[in-house]
Amino acid sequence: MNPLTKPTPDALPRKASGKAPLPDHLRRLVGQVVDAIDTPSLVIDLDAMERNLTRMADFAKKHEIRWRPHAKMHKSPALAKLQIAAGAIGVCVQKTSEAEAMVAGGVQNVYISNEVIAQSKLARVAALAKVLSAQGGQLAIAVDSAEGVSRLAAAMAGSSASIDVFVEIDVGQRRCGVIPGAAAVALAKKINSHSCMRFAGLQAYHGKAQHLRSAQERRAAIAVAVEDVQYTRRLLEEAGIPVELVTGAGTGTLVLEAASGVYSELQAGSFLFMDADYAQNDRDPAAPKFEHALFIKTQVISVQADHAVCDAGHKSHAIDSGMPTVHAPDAEHALEYFNGGDEHGVLRVAPCGGRLPALGQFLWLIPGHCDPTVNLHDFMIGVRGGLARGQVERIIRVEARGALT
Repeated sequence: MNPLTKPTPDALPRKASGKAPLPDHLRRLVGQVVDAIDTPSLVIDLDAMERNLTRMADFAKKHEIRWRPHAKMHKSPALAKLQIAAGAIGVCVQKTSEAEAMVAGGVQNVYISNEVIAQSKLARVAALAKVLSAQGGQLAIAVDSAEGVSRLAAAMAGSSASIDVFVEIDVGQRRCGVIPGAAAVALAKKINSHSCMRFAGLQAYHGKAQHLRSAQERRAAIAVAVEDVQYTRRLLEEAGIPVELVTGAGTGTLVLEAASGVYSELQAGSFLFMDADYAQNDRDPAAPKFEHALFIKTQVISVQADHAVCDAGHKSHAIDSGMPTVHAPDAEHALEYFNGGDEHGVLRVAPCGGRLPALGQFLWLIPGHCDPTVNLHDFMIGVRGGLARGQVERIIRVEARGALT
């Protein structure tokens, strides 16, 4: 058994968080062949996942850059700790409740790379900071407004803990973040005026660039982001405020941020599983070659003259980035997936040819977007030895499923 995927308490039934133990049918799966997995189910190819993890760790080491993968992708403290064991500094999350799930699962370094404004949530942030401080860990958060800083300070008032605070600048996402430049300097000064906070650096994530299909488009987008970061950092340093860390990057552009000389931490998360959407990107030759490691196992339940139907509909996978693709080990089984509704998927022979699957045949789908797909499942089934002849090695609970607050 590979030590990276040796079952840990996080991957086995436990009642500490108030959650029920594993259902018997899942417990009995461990050690069985893949054919025993019911459908539809979310399955991890552990061998492919570990290769992705090793390639990411090697890439970061080669470029002498920190990496803090996004746990919003897998929502599992067990997988977060695998990444940390491989060299990650900690994890990112987007929600307070995701941070709580990570800390409850034993993760000691968590960054909420998002703005939190509600006082009820900020009270929970302060409580988490206190817990981590007592354990020798660290909590960080992003801000993009003076009001956000003031609210965070009010929540942290009287606490013996401190919190790292990143100023988010908008480098092209057009979502959160202040305009690069003077606005970031003003926020950094306000952060440092509070003893419970420490200005930790800049959050500079360009989400839209991750899915630009050509390598040239991605290079152009990140070049602008780098200029924005350099300009903002220069103004901060001229104001006497050192910028210890610039954090950002995703799976689609991490090679560019790593080579920029400006970014010092990578937040890429999808590399661990990959998905059908990322597969549409032209690969940058300098980037690690990540593999698909997350699949939906499905079964053909009906066969008609010109199509077949499987039992994996939209309740089993997210469609915000398009339909899943059908994993085709050979041309004979080349199929395309079409919208069949909540419970069904319609399968047709791909233009390159092939034939329809037989009634009862098992198939493997590659989700269009891994993050929201994982959020639809309570458990992920880890398979060792491949999808064709492998065995179930472990069951991984999606601890932060539905962690939206």
